[in-house]
Amino acid sequence: MSAPEPVQIDTPESEASWDDVRDLPPSAKLVAKVLEYNGTLTQSQLAEETLLPARTVRYALNRLEERGVVDSRFSFSDARKRIYTLDIE
Repeated sequence: MSAPEPVQIDTPESEASWDDVRDLPPSAKLVAKVLEYNGTLTQSQLAEETLLPARTVRYALNRLEERGVVDSRFSFSDARKRIYTLDIE
């Protein structure tokens, strides 16, 4: 009989940090910094602010979301758009 595997519990120590961004591509770092300075933005606003193509911004946001660094939700004014917020303490 084997011992049950330990269950990982989310604790404040496991929150996202800038260390999670360190090894990401430069485009993801730029998107994270723009979100840090501007707060909440849509993908099109991020593309405008960073001067990156929409496809690159989308890739960067996906990488940041995988790391738990960015939080996204639907826009109340336009449900077709998502709003992105940096989730780093």
